[in-house]
Amino acid sequence: MVVASLVTGCTTPDAGRSVGPPPARGIQQALPPLTVRPVATGLDIPWDIAVLPSGAWLITERDRQRIIIRRPDGTSQVLAERPPGFWSSGETGLMSIVADPDVDINDRFYVCTGYVDRGTPEVRVIAWRLDEGRTRADIVGPLLTGIDISSGRHGGCRLRFDPVGAMYVGTGDSAVGTNPQDLRSLNGKVLRLNRFTGAPWPKNPFIKAKNKNQRYVFTYGHRNVQGLSWRPEDKMWSVEHGPDRDDEVNRLVGGGNYGWDPVPGYNESVPMTEFSLPGRQRGARWSSGYPTVATSGAVWVRGPEWGNYRGTLAVCVLGDERLLFMKFNDDGALEWVDTPAALDGRYGRLRSVVQTQSGALLVTTANGGGGDQVLRVTPSG
Repeated sequence: MVVASLVTGCTTPDAGRSVGPPPARGIQQALPPLTVRPVATGLDIPWDIAVLPSGAWLITERDRQRIIIRRPDGTSQVLAERPPGFWSSGETGLMSIVADPDVDINDRFYVCTGYVDRGTPEVRVIAWRLDEGRTRADIVGPLLTGIDISSGRHGGCRLRFDPVGAMYVGTGDSAVGTNPQDLRSLNGKVLRLNRFTGAPWPKNPFIKAKNKNQRYVFTYGHRNVQGLSWRPEDKMWSVEHGPDRDDEVNRLVGGGNYGWDPVPGYNESVPMTEFSLPGRQRGARWSSGYPTVATSGAVWVRGPEWGNYRGTLAVCVLGDERLLFMKFNDDGALEWVDTPAALDGRYGRLRSVVQTQSGALLVTTANGGGGDQVLRVTPSG
């Protein structure tokens, strides 16, 4: 079944407004203008993309609960649609997708999805396998179960790998105030596990804990993790939603508490990082301030063709409908933020961004109604 088409057209505008410290004049002059071209259309909330070594992409649609392959020739096919048990409600459904680092050898990929087991919804990480011709995908089995989701709010859920092949899972707090600081809960965390067995990663900070869930915890005290990306020669970084203020970008340190503690009840008037909690809390490397802009997926940009955007963190924004490029120094301190006009309000809500082998960025929109698309973003010239 063909579901998306190759389309043409582009824009090549100048750099636009910023959120946070703007780049200095000399840096801004060396920021390349961007060309934006829609390359897949007719989608409905495409939550994430996994780029295969062949140049094909795997795309998830959150509410339609579909996995689509888009081939290099522009043709597309549905690999799976509404698998048994898959569940969507509100912000939760078929969400992140990532290809195994050795997908050309083992044909595996992974998704994070809402799931109903015996009438109770939860979020699961599930392994899949592609057939040799990349025309069919079959479920291998669940890697991780029991991530709570009570109402469809704050389901997370981003999957990414580090260079040694450990899987990181960013989760939401399920809008339950006690979850982020409770090490026995999988919610409001970044988890780390073995991508083949689903076991907790052996070097996790709480690996010797008696509680099984705690052994999965890499970091805690998160509200709703929407983005994960490994910074080369550094660490995993996360992006998460604040309440009505203070979306965050965080540099993740094993065992770190990032300070979200909305109790009693679910009190969203507390700070995103509550520094009065016992022990040490780790502050954000970037924060939106007031009001929230609803940051989402992110990727570290590589390639000399990107000029001064090279080495920045490209972050999708849902509420403010743009793409931010954030420059951090080697110590992780924010230097500047830029919003190219090419991706400032022209395509609506932006959900996810990944980078292809050729260096192009692929950005998904999240406007709903079947009018969403994948945008191919390249530096002009």
